Amino acid sequence: MPSLSAAASGSFKIGGDLEVTRLGYGAMRIVGDGVWGPAPDPAGVQAVLKRLPELEVDFIDTADSYGPHYSEEYIHQALYPYEGLTIATKAGLTRTGPGDWPPLARPEYLRQCALMSARRLGLEPIPLFQLHRIDAKVDRGEQFAELKALQDDGVVRHLGLSEVSVEEIKAAQEVFEVATVQNLYNLSNRQSEDVLAYCEAEGIGFIPWFPLAAGELAKPGGAVDEIASAHEATAGQVALAWLLAKSPVMLPIPGTSSVAHLEENVAAAELELSAGELEELDAASS
Repeated sequence: MPSLSAAASGSFKIGGDLEVTRLGYGAMRIVGDGVWGPAPDPAGVQAVLKRLPELEVDFIDTADSYGPHYSEEYIHQALYPYEGLTIATKAGLTRTGPGDWPPLARPEYLRQCALMSARRLGLEPIPLFQLHRIDAKVDRGEQFAELKALQDDGVVRHLGLSEVSVEEIKAAQEVFEVATVQNLYNLSNRQSEDVLAYCEAEGIGFIPWFPLAAGELAKPGGAVDEIASAHEATAGQVALAWLLAKSPVMLPIPGTSSVAHLEENVAAAELELSAGELEELDAASS
């Protein structure tokens, strides 16, 4: 029996030179409830993180706001010095309590966040640094200029955006090369279809957050449920396989605090859906 590996998902070069396995890992779920405070089972978190390289998952996405700070600290504890791994983090949201995420992207704050993330992760430069949200209270040109300054200063290597429109990506491209875009996208929410198309045309990595959601399609008799049954797979595995087949720039980052669930997600890299099944899912989800 072949060993479980994310490598079957293929690879993508972030920024044209940073090659990662397309099926990555999102580290939002390894902290407390409401993405606030420490994990209830820190030893379990360490087991999940240490399992990633064994499964050839080499792209890990986190943020300073996860915890806040705990997610980055756990990643450092488990995986430093990150041999063969690419760690991405984000800034631009602050935390005022469980479930609260006020945007804050003043230039001096973005710089502080980048420097502190680099310290917590032990990374110089940070391979991929993403603006978690454009702060509507701050001129976006100032936010983009500070990201470019961090890149020019060697604090970060590649730059990305999150929850943006095509127009906002184009505005950022006037200032720096946009290497990735991280938007909500899954079988039950395809509102970023135009952003995905633009990213594919531009060679920008598209990181769909909340990738496992399948909504009504996963209910008994739904398209996802029927296809999952035919492959003896789970709804989540079908959702991931659909994403991976959707575009060569797609970089799903399913997150979990369970080793068993992690292995289940990675198994989706081997799941091949037929052209007819992909068409059926496209039609049902649109």
